[in-house]
Amino acid sequence: MSRIRLLPEILASQVAAGEVIERPASVVKELVENSIDAGARKIEASIRRGGISVIRVVDDGCGMGRDDALLSLERHATSKIRTAADLAAIATLGFRGEALPSIASVSRFRLTTREPDAVAGTEIIVAGGRIETVRDGGEAPGTQIEVRSIFYNLPARRKFLRSENTESRNIEHQLHLQATGHPEIAFAFVRDERVIFQLPPAATLLDRIRDLHGKEVVDRLLAVQEPKEGSIRIRGLIGQAGVSRQTRAQQLVFVNGRAVENAVLTAALREGYHTALMKGQFPVTFLFLDLDPAAVDVNVHPAKREVRFRDPNGVREALVAAIRQTLESGRRDWQQQFQKPVVAGIGDPGPIPAPTVAPGPGSPILATTSIAAPTPIPAATLPLRHTEPQESIASAPRWDPQPAIASPGSQQFQIIGVLNKLYVLMENQDGLVLVDQHAAHERILFEELRRRMEEQGVPSQRLLLAQTFELAPRDAEWVERNVATLQKMGIGIEPFGQNAFKIDSLPTFLDVADPVTFMRKVIDGLKSASNGSSPLRLGEEMIAKTVCRHAVKANDPLRYLEVEKLIGDLLECDLPYCCPHGRPTMIQISHAELEKKFGRKV
Repeated sequence: MSRIRLLPEILASQVAAGEVIERPASVVKELVENSIDAGARKIEASIRRGGISVIRVVDDGCGMGRDDALLSLERHATSKIRTAADLAAIATLGFRGEALPSIASVSRFRLTTREPDAVAGTEIIVAGGRIETVRDGGEAPGTQIEVRSIFYNLPARRKFLRSENTESRNIEHQLHLQATGHPEIAFAFVRDERVIFQLPPAATLLDRIRDLHGKEVVDRLLAVQEPKEGSIRIRGLIGQAGVSRQTRAQQLVFVNGRAVENAVLTAALREGYHTALMKGQFPVTFLFLDLDPAAVDVNVHPAKREVRFRDPNGVREALVAAIRQTLESGRRDWQQQFQKPVVAGIGDPGPIPAPTVAPGPGSPILATTSIAAPTPIPAATLPLRHTEPQESIASAPRWDPQPAIASPGSQQFQIIGVLNKLYVLMENQDGLVLVDQHAAHERILFEELRRRMEEQGVPSQRLLLAQTFELAPRDAEWVERNVATLQKMGIGIEPFGQNAFKIDSLPTFLDVADPVTFMRKVIDGLKSASNGSSPLRLGEEMIAKTVCRHAVKANDPLRYLEVEKLIGDLLECDLPYCCPHGRPTMIQISHAELEKKFGRKV
């Protein structure tokens, strides 16, 4: 007897459902994507018991006739593709024709659909993959699908479902993704007869994000500067430098309208925000990449969560460049708030007295760019401090700042004091600004030292004994292509046989006990860096630690001219709002927030 047999149709459908339908959220995702492909302008999803009991998705799309409705329940029946050429240029969210038959095979399924000009619609009832009823229906134009008792015929799969609250949150997350990716469509979500959200069609992505996440998030986003040339269009919104989350929950990237996960995109986001976020934090992004459908393969994951790019390096470089240009434009806008004031008749009145009342907490204002380099620091010393004798704060004469003279069309700031010998207090048109003098000085020294080493080269020292090591073939190929870059970083490395290399020198500022282990970590870290990255990426962490020891500390009294120079040098930095470790250097407290805290506004 033959040991190989064809699976029964019902069992084959249940196997396919295991790839596509993991949980109730997968059902909602597939049904909403079908609604979007059908041209719906309003989509409502309602669930009971986390979708385990009931899932209902209603849309006002194009609907289907009876023949198409019956065909849609057959495996691999789809209106999205006709030939193999169509598979290489998919422009719709769904295309496999597996969603409806897979869902119907593991649930009690009801489909009602009607075309706009049809007199009557069609109702189809399916139980466990078997069609039970086909009859006329009287629903409104569009399609309504009801899924009950998911996995009722697969108890082994049903017991792997999580709690009702967890499944409900997963469904809500999927709806948030679709609502963000398609702001022109109205979405509604009803859970256990209670409306969770009801989103009208939005004119812009910003309006949709405001509806979903609130004004506080929107106020800290920057519009992405679209590249002027190239085959990849990048648009959307990203968080200002330093705005981050502990998870990737708000790190959203859409490729041709599809929310995706991709290691190349994740690495590009991390690279674009380099030194702008604290370690272990993730940026807030709502990014849309539009490129030729033939340049991206969406047919690599059963649930269509992952994609593969034909030119991953090109996509990564374009995304990194877009993020950096956007942060640069944000910094230019922010810098206008801190133009140097014109103050008449003021000299160096000594250390600035510390105020006795601390303002309430504020929120970081964050931005970044690439602009003129800061004033060079002496080669022998790092701190940017004046050399005149310091007077104690207690004996210093009080400095009474003169009002700033604002030039037409620009905003001015005024230094008004120092709090706790650490936080410089400034006033600008938007309210009160607090500057951490230690974090600010760290950023100034970090960028100056990095710039100087990039211009003059990285000093290296020879190892007492050269070290040899082998790499995996793909890593070896990467090293061979980037030997010149590694040598520019101060690493003396050269090929030494098949997939083997020799190291005979390392940068002087590194204290490495095991050069081979160190090199393996370096290669892993640099592989995700973009071509436009600093050639000193290897030593940036060491530079950050060095400047931390030399920067102005808390309780160091600064005179007015020193504070003024510190602020001026900070404003000229490439990334003025974060120290090298990603901590904010400045916090803005708006007039509205102050008025609210003092009860002047409700």
